Amino acid sequence: MTDAAPIAAFLRPVPADLPTPYVEIDEDRLTRNLRGMQARAMAAGVTLRPHIKTHKCLAIARRQLELGAVGVTASKPEEALVFVEAGIPSVTLAYPIVRPQSIDRLVQSVKSRGTELFLIAASEVGIEAIGAAAEAHGVRLGVFLKIDVGLGRVGVKPSDPRALVLAESISRHPHLIFAGLLSHAGHSYGSKILEEISKIADAEAAALAELARRLRQSGVDVSRISVGATPTCLGAAIPEGVTEIRPGNYAFLDRTALRLGISTPDDISLSVIATVVAHNDKHFIIDAGSKSLSSDLGAHGSGGSGFGVAVSADGAYAETFEVERLSEEHGFVRFSNTPPTIGSRVRIFPNHACAVVAQFDSVTLRQSDGRAAALRIDARGRQT
Repeated sequence: MTDAAPIAAFLRPVPADLPTPYVEIDEDRLTRNLRGMQARAMAAGVTLRPHIKTHKCLAIARRQLELGAVGVTASKPEEALVFVEAGIPSVTLAYPIVRPQSIDRLVQSVKSRGTELFLIAASEVGIEAIGAAAEAHGVRLGVFLKIDVGLGRVGVKPSDPRALVLAESISRHPHLIFAGLLSHAGHSYGSKILEEISKIADAEAAALAELARRLRQSGVDVSRISVGATPTCLGAAIPEGVTEIRPGNYAFLDRTALRLGISTPDDISLSVIATVVAHNDKHFIIDAGSKSLSSDLGAHGSGGSGFGVAVSADGAYAETFEVERLSEEHGFVRFSNTPPTIGSRVRIFPNHACAVVAQFDSVTLRQSDGRAAALRIDARGRQT
């Protein structure tokens, strides 16, 4: 299913009468997405630890936990701290720490609250930094060895001899506990067909399983194998040997998910409501630009043309439009025949939901009964 799907698949109830631009979350679709991923995890016999960088919202994280998630995954120490201080019982910080000061407040908080905390490392510098913070606070911290399975961002290659050295270094450290292997197949966002996603998921699991076998032969216990990317968790079978999944985007989904074929328009729970403020001969102009939609072409730079799919918010125009370009406060939406009238509103399904949410202090939850409620984006702006 792509942007060319029938218009009915993109239509939603008329949005709340609020100042635009604003983000609207469809509660029924959100709940369906959360339940769907939890069911996939349970069917595969793995735990779900969703990445909250997608929503940064305590209310949504609590729903995920109520449905069966074992904890959450966060991107930055201060982001993780928001969830720790709110009482989330188990948090993985999936970001490389290279200075002990970076996690000082976080470690202090998890110690006082008894929160389970996992971190990642892919270098001796990282291991030493986490170890120093743990020693300073008199705790032992769980540390995953981060494995690069193809994205080329952070991690040691599974075949690299350093993987054994680093794992042993974590295991021997008096203030650290080797938590297992952790990876992120973010390169799956660049897939062209579903079969490619399945191949990436299988290759990731095979590489981790082989590394785990070598580590166990050398005497290092590997109790967890944690993987995380919505394309591989939603668009492929969860491979045998994986013990935990950490998808994030599945809660909302977006135009990138459409392009990958892992979602239909009816699955997307997040949209941006904007107002038509002007026309020219090729475009109608909306009051949502890069500060609302972001200029992201998709996770890890994936995606095709444009910055989102727009439809008439009240269903008055039976066609989809592409947001062709952006300035900071305006979007340029191409039309072929007749543009929506000035003052009318459109609903936009953006390329990358995670990047959109990060630009708003709150979003609007459109509840099952039609009422609108504000949801605070609690960890917005926590960049350290």
